[in-house]
Amino acid sequence: MKIGLYFGTFNPIHVGHLIIANHFAEHSDLDQVWCVVTPQNPLKVKQSILDNRQRLEMVFLATEAYPKIKPSDIEFGLSQPNYTIHTLVYLEEKYPEHEFALIMGEDNLISLPKWKNAEVLLQRYPIYVYPRKLNSTPPKPNVKGRIHKVGAPIIEISSSFIRNSIKKGKNIRPLLPEAVWVYLDEMNFYK
Repeated sequence: MKIGLYFGTFNPIHVGHLIIANHFAEHSDLDQVWCVVTPQNPLKVKQSILDNRQRLEMVFLATEAYPKIKPSDIEFGLSQPNYTIHTLVYLEEKYPEHEFALIMGEDNLISLPKWKNAEVLLQRYPIYVYPRKLNSTPPKPNVKGRIHKVGAPIIEISSSFIRNSIKKGKNIRPLLPEAVWVYLDEMNFYK
């Protein structure tokens, strides 16, 4: 099985995340997309970042109606800070029957050459890139590898916009999967 890994803090997961994940699950050669919840970096504690388990719960609630999209807490048990290359090596050992690929936005592709073991990532793993609206014309990243640019929808929803809107008492319900909105509301998060 070919698994696309979609990393994020998902603080909170929103409909934009689901649109991207579903697009790759349905319109690429990926069999599944795993939404990998990135742990909170203990060196960068921010009050607005919910606990790892709370964010994982929201991803679970958001994805349970999508059989090809799965929540993943795989990085919770790995040493910190998390490096993508370490996660991929661990996943290959744990699931030798699967092939893994990365899913990332165009903005992350630009910074990819600065990632730990970027050359190895580019040589060993397919990278599926979705478009992002960028403020300026990005420099062409000097990356050679198995890059697949996918014509996914451009989504301009951000988790920080959602958190700030909740804090201001705005109705952001349409931007969240219903179960996530109910969970956030009941738990009184981001207020």
